[in-house]
Amino acid sequence: MKSTAFSLPHLTSLAGSGLAARFGDFVALMKPRVMLLAVFTALVGFMIAPGHPDPLHASIAILAIAAGGGAAGVLNMWYEADIDAVMTRTAMRPIPRGRISRVEALLFGAALACGAVAVLGFALNVVAAALLAFAIIFYVVVYTMWLKRRTPQNIVVGGAAGALPPVIGWTAATGSIGLEALVLFLIVFMWTPPHFWALALNRSDEYARAGIPMLPVVAGRAETTRQILIYSALLVPVSFLPCVLGFAGPTYAAVVVACGTILVGLTLQLRLSRTTDGRLAQRVFAFSIVYLFALFAALLIGSSIDREAQMFSSSGAWANCGSIKAPLSPILARAWPRPSPPVKADEA
Repeated sequence: MKSTAFSLPHLTSLAGSGLAARFGDFVALMKPRVMLLAVFTALVGFMIAPGHPDPLHASIAILAIAAGGGAAGVLNMWYEADIDAVMTRTAMRPIPRGRISRVEALLFGAALACGAVAVLGFALNVVAAALLAFAIIFYVVVYTMWLKRRTPQNIVVGGAAGALPPVIGWTAATGSIGLEALVLFLIVFMWTPPHFWALALNRSDEYARAGIPMLPVVAGRAETTRQILIYSALLVPVSFLPCVLGFAGPTYAAVVVACGTILVGLTLQLRLSRTTDGRLAQRVFAFSIVYLFALFAALLIGSSIDREAQMFSSSGAWANCGSIKAPLSPILARAWPRPSPPVKADEA
């Protein structure tokens, strides 16, 4: 008769695979794909802030903001487990599948949130930590618990939480909230409704079944596509504000023109379309991600070029460029300022 006993290596392998699966489930609770773009905007906010970014501080700030964003995702899944169970898009999440209990999710999310806020406060500054705490509370309490099940404007108001990461990144670097950070907030805030409503168009039946009054459920497809077009058209001029305020240059402006033209074109096509084919809405949703990423990447690249130019000028390079009478543009004037002439001894 063959023995059915498991060998020790086999049991160890089973235990290891079980732990790996559990770890993967806890990571899934943090909504890593959703968190990625938010963390990138936070990184850009930190890197373009005045001063010279310290790599250690930048790493701590981004990890803390990522943990805080992940905590908000965990607490969102904890509270919305009943909704997730009836929607096709979310039915395979760890809590509806029974792989993670709601109590485990609540404890994990709360611990992650407290740890992220504490680390950011102790390692960098209290203002950034307070903003991170506010963003988590706003997303979990105001958006998830209050607005989402009550009003079709849930994503408009609740989008404020998702627009805060670049402000938190900026504040982590400077200790204060600058006008530039508020402009970054406004860009993400205006971007959020058309991004999520484009997704909701293809999920309206699921939202209706779950009792969530998303705009396509309450107002219908025609009104939703109209609102997507309006917000997208407003987003483009708002996206030019960094140029108006002088912390973005021609490269960023070119990206706004190119991406803005495509975005408005796609949303106009969606608005005028007579078909209910979900491919157009999916294109708007997918390109909206490209739009935000491209804008913030252009800001980051432009800021890096400016910093290198400032290092070039501070090293005395202007002394070797006597034939150059003036910078070619106001942007270069800011990037490569002329040093003041030395004071002579008899003038001191």
